[in-house]
Amino acid sequence: MKKNLFKIFSVAVLGLTIASCSNPAKMAKESQLVGVECNPKVLEVVADEITATYTMSFPEKYFHPKAILEVIPVLVYNGGEVAAPAFKLQGEKITDNFQVISVKGGKASNTVKFAYKPGMEKSHLELRVAVWNKTKKISFPAPYKLADGANITYKLVHTEGVTALMGHNYQKFLSEKKETQLLYKINDYKIKPKTLTKKEIKEFEEFLAQIEKDERRAVKSTDIVAYASPDGGMDLNSKLSAKRGETAKEAFAKITKKTPVTAPLNVSTVAEDWDGFQELVGGSEIKDKELILRVLSMYSDPMVREREIRNMSKVFKTLADKILPELRRARFIANIEYTNYNEQELVELVKNNIEIMDVEALLYAGSLMKDADSKIMAYKKAAEKFNDDRAINNLTATYLDNGKVAEAKAALAKINNKDTYYYNNAGVIALRDKNYKAAVENFAKSDLKVAKYNSAIVDILNGRYNEAVSKLAGSGDENEGLAFILTNQLDKAAAAIKCKCPHAAYQRAIIAARKGNAAEVDAQLAIVAKSKSLNERAQNDIEFAKYRK
Repeated sequence: MKKNLFKIFSVAVLGLTIASCSNPAKMAKESQLVGVECNPKVLEVVADEITATYTMSFPEKYFHPKAILEVIPVLVYNGGEVAAPAFKLQGEKITDNFQVISVKGGKASNTVKFAYKPGMEKSHLELRVAVWNKTKKISFPAPYKLADGANITYKLVHTEGVTALMGHNYQKFLSEKKETQLLYKINDYKIKPKTLTKKEIKEFEEFLAQIEKDERRAVKSTDIVAYASPDGGMDLNSKLSAKRGETAKEAFAKITKKTPVTAPLNVSTVAEDWDGFQELVGGSEIKDKELILRVLSMYSDPMVREREIRNMSKVFKTLADKILPELRRARFIANIEYTNYNEQELVELVKNNIEIMDVEALLYAGSLMKDADSKIMAYKKAAEKFNDDRAINNLTATYLDNGKVAEAKAALAKINNKDTYYYNNAGVIALRDKNYKAAVENFAKSDLKVAKYNSAIVDILNGRYNEAVSKLAGSGDENEGLAFILTNQLDKAAAAIKCKCPHAAYQRAIIAARKGNAAEVDAQLAIVAKSKSLNERAQNDIEFAKYRK
């Protein structure tokens, strides 16, 4: 009796097994038995791509050994849908090369990617499944919904990039010198009246008179330096140069009698003018000048120098005739300070008299200009008139700052020497053209701080959020805040965002939403509403799905 009962039970189990697997169509009817999971549960766009991994779980006795299961992932969005390649599974008795799911049950996972299109921020991912029995296709009654999406928060990044302007060497005060000299007879310190009527003395006198009338120039000080030639004894020359200093001072008083100079007057003496001697010999055509210069380099003692030079009897006569008389002198040096154009004047010059401006004035003026056209005018004139790389660079940057990418490209092409500023601005151009590879290559060649910042923009666009956080550290702007949001460092994000603008408010709203602060979400979205484009975006943003009324 027991034997018969066992046989009956065995047959019943076998029958149940066969029944459960005998009809592939039953797999469709019992679709609710299949478990589906998706990672992530909320889809996210990274580097213009949506990636998701789904897993299907099949219970025991569900998968028919002669069935093929065709799974088509479909992203359904506002505006259409797009399907990923079909994923196929097979039963144990199918000889194809798909993953096998046994009668005992099992799991299968597949990763899908979708290129982002506008509208996909409001979407969902579903699986459309059908079972094949030989040539017969039986569709499952309804698709499996896997995940909602898609999060496009990274697209809040500011992608304009930061340009780099080069500086100028404009000086508000310039130093000038005007010089003349009196010559003395050998061993004499007296100045004859006719000496003061010489052409060079009169020119010096007239110059000082003109300075007094010049609103931009002023004599800051005057130096009188009296010399003796390096022939003769040191004691004699010291006394002689001192006397010449006194008479030179008296002569200066006469020269400036009509137009007195109130600036400080400094009188100094040089007993033996070896420096002047060396300079005159070096610039002369004296036959043995190299030998003389060698003596000067070999000996520092004045007496030894004079002795050795006197021993060159033929040369010394030439020196006595042509060089030494020029060293018996007193120099008058007027130190002039020129007050350059002030900021307001520079601005006016650009508008009314740009042709008189030098390159430094144009570069400085360009930095002062408030309106784009005037700024471009200044840099363009400096670039065209002086072919100055700084001006060309700044013209490029100004074009970029005003959305004129084509003009910026044309300007940058005229750069003579490619430097760190060039590569940063070339990278910004590539960034604007969405040529991110070229942008990264150019930023890598620049050591400017802004180039590091700009490369972080590309990092965000390419999904390298941690790298972006590192590069943006301390910038204190919305891009830094966004990088913190993307790495879920919400408190740091809130601290980094300083702007009161709608764009910053949008980021604050995301922070509030992730923290579950509904009141703050509403408050920040009220600011966002001031921007039509951002407000429209917020209506479909999955970040605010559970707060949407």
